[in-house]
Parts: sequence; structure tokens; C-alpha cells
Amino acid sequence: MEQQIRFCTTSDGVRIAYAAVGQGPPVVRALGWFTHLEYEWQMFGPAIEALAKHRLYVRYDGRGMGLSDRDIQDFSLNARVRDLEAVIDALGVPRCAVIAWSEGGPTAITYAVRHPERVSRLILYGSFHRPPMRDTEEGRQTFEAMKTLMRQGWGSDVPAFRQLFTGLFMPNADAEALHWFNQLQRVSTTPENAVALISAVAEIDVSELLPQIKTPTLVIHRRGDAIVPFEAGRALAALIPGARFLPLEGNNHVLLPGEPETEQYNQALEEFLADEKPADQPASAPSGLVTILFTDMEGSTGLTQRLGDAAAQELLRTHNAIIRDALKAHGGSEIKHTGDGVMASFPSAARALECAIAIQQAFRSRNASLPAHPDPEQSRRVEGRAEPQPSAHGSRTSPRADRDVGAPSEPIRVRIGLNAGEPVAEEADLFGAAVQLAARVCARAEPGQVLAANVVRELAMGKGFLFSDQGDVELRGFEDPVRLYEVRTG
Repeated sequence: MEQQIRFCTTSDGVRIAYAAVGQGPPVVRALGWFTHLEYEWQMFGPAIEALAKHRLYVRYDGRGMGLSDRDIQDFSLNARVRDLEAVIDALGVPRCAVIAWSEGGPTAITYAVRHPERVSRLILYGSFHRPPMRDTEEGRQTFEAMKTLMRQGWGSDVPAFRQLFTGLFMPNADAEALHWFNQLQRVSTTPENAVALISAVAEIDVSELLPQIKTPTLVIHRRGDAIVPFEAGRALAALIPGARFLPLEGNNHVLLPGEPETEQYNQALEEFLADEKPADQPASAPSGLVTILFTDMEGSTGLTQRLGDAAAQELLRTHNAIIRDALKAHGGSEIKHTGDGVMASFPSAARALECAIAIQQAFRSRNASLPAHPDPEQSRRVEGRAEPQPSAHGSRTSPRADRDVGAPSEPIRVRIGLNAGEPVAEEADLFGAAVQLAARVCARAEPGQVLAANVVRELAMGKGFLFSDQGDVELRGFEDPVRLYEVRTG
């Protein structure tokens, strides 16, 4: 996977960088401490990919940090909510799940209360509703010491100034992780922005918002967290109606690769998000260019006439399961079911081609495993002479009923067509010439064949796919001929 970095602009004119990985139901992560999309990818790339295996996982650099605008004066909670609003609006999805770590929690909480219709699930990790250090004299003194260290040495080549924060965030980390986090803090922002941000964090209090949260919420907290005490997470869960609370062992505020608690965290997220209702429209990476795949089952109308409604529907369910398994495995998003096929989109041509090949191989394997099947034309001639046979109860059953019983053993063959372009997304569908051309390419294919427009071949150049030139083909509704290629699937 590769993260796609894009930019959007907040309502107060701040340019925010965000990165999207994967495809599927959208999940947006709000992280309050200092971030840098590119530098974070170096350390956590595999972990991010794991979360994006079946979802569109979106991260962003808040104002004043990372790749976002650095020359910032306003770091207030309302300002940071505007960052999150801009990112979710830029995705163009009606709803999404929001994951918030640490200082990102109050931002996500405020957004969820202001826009309950836009948040499908809320996950809060290591977070709080008011900064714990505000409640004790020791905490207030620590806070002032932190600001002094930031002013003096945040951007220094000597990591000792930042080591205070690193030691609190990950006391049990190895040398490599400590070095990485030291550098992350340095490259993420300026000393002035660092001081301004934690000063704004110290003023946060969203206590009054917690009872107003209507979104299903999961709160996760580690027992030995030195940055945000365990009691703060437990109190957060207690004040949110219906919130689930998951305590984890460990002292590191940052979940690191290889920690058993990281796997527990990932599993908890998968289970919690699995209950989520599908988004009102398909989510894809926020790039204009997508690859569109159409499938079409051979002779579906004739199968219904020959087998009967119940048996044909059972066969269609088998067809759907095979295609949807392939889409899930290759990062495709089902846009709609066409009755005897599927329309899907992919963030890359290579994934779409891999999925198309996998679909045809799966159907060939299934068909080869079936018992010897009589020729359909011969079956129709025999059926035309057959008389209804008595049942065990002495009644007669129709030939249609007999045929229903054997329907799952019917072979299934599909056509697949591929095209790439920039379709128009509206509500739960994709529209435009790119979609229409993909449908026409599919209609041109033979059962068991994958046909692709030339643009798909060009996008996948160098990826190891084998194409057979089918020449220029005139397709209904298109003025100019289209160069088509057969994709080798065996």
C-alpha cells in the first residue's frame, strides 16, 4: 500500500495535509500530539496498512505541524475541530468512524456532539475530558517545566530537551523507538508552535459535552500510562452514555509495533467497527482517478427460466460470495449490484486486475470441482419429454421443482470489463463516461474472459500482467474506437 497525501483548507483558511490508505468504510484518526505524516509512515507503515486492510484509513497533520500550515496563531479547541471538519468534508463521505488518541480526544468528542450525523463510531485511546495535570499543584509545576524546556530546546540537535516527553510517552521503548520519537517531535513543528499547542491543551474541558454523545463509543486506556493516568480514561468512559471500556496492560502511552497490547487494540477496533452499519455511499481513496470493474454472469435470465426462481437465487448467492471475497481480498469497494453482476471501484489498476484474475480463477476452480454436468441444450430436450414423477407421498412434483434441487451444481461463468478514469461520485453511485465505458467493455467480453481498456494496461505497466491486444473496437455510445486488451488469467 502507498499513502496518498492530499490537502484541504479549513473554514479559517488553514491548509491541512491528510493521508489516505486502503479502501472501504472510512475511518479518520485525530491525533493531538505532534505529527508528521511522512515521518510517521517510516515507523508505523506496516501497522497503518494493517488497519487499512479492509478500510479507508485517514490520518492528518493538525494545524501548525507536519505538512500542514506552520504559521499559525490559533491552537484552540475550536480551531482544531475545524481541522477535523475540513478533512472529513474533503473525503466527501456522509459518515465515518473517528479514532482519537490523547489530545485528539476532546477534538473528536466536540466534533461528534456538533455533527452526530457524520460520526458512525467513536474510539478514544489514552484520552481525557480535561487535562489531568490541571488538578494538582505537582501537575501544574510539571506543565510549566515542559513549556520552559520546549522554548529552550525543542528544535535543538541535542535530544535531551525532548527526552523528557519521550520518556513519559514510552518509558518501556527500545533505543530505536526512543530515537524515532525524539526525531518525530523535532521535525513535526517549531518550538513556538509546541508551546502554543500545549498551552491551548491546558485550557480544555469538554466535561459538559460527554453526556451529549449519541455515537457508539469505545474507550481504551493503558493501566500504567504516565502521560494520561488510567483514572482519566475510566472517568471518560463513565461519563459517556453507553460507552464500552477496554483496559490494557502496559506503561507506554504510544502503542508500539510488537507489543501484545497493540494486537489487542487492533482486534478491539476490528470488532467494534464490524458492528458499524455500512456507509450511505461507497468510500474510496480521495483521488479522482479510480479503476472501475464490472462483472456479468452468463445467461442469468435463461438460468432463472430453466432452474426456477429459488434455485437461480441460490446460484446467484454463490456468485456474489465469490466476487465479494475477491473484492475484500484486493481492496475493492462494491458500488452496486446490477442483478446479475457487480460494479466495483479500486484505488489502483493493479489491484483491479489482480481481483479480476482472482475472480475468474475462483469460478474456474469451482466449476472444475462440480460433478459432470449435462449439456444444457440436451437437458432441455430431455426435460421437454419428461413426465412428472410421483413423490413419496403419492403426489406429483413438477420438473421445475426437481430442477431446483440440483441448482448449486450448475457452473457459473462471468464476463469482466475494466476501465479507469475520473467518475462523478453522487450519493451511493459513480457516474460518467468512465463508468459507461467499463460497462461496455464488460458486455464485449466472453464468459470467462477479462477485457481491459488501454488506459488500464498503461496504468499497470511494469506490474507483471500479461495482455493480449484485441485491436480497436467500436463500442455503443462512443464515437471513437477503443483499444481493448484481454488479460491473461490462467
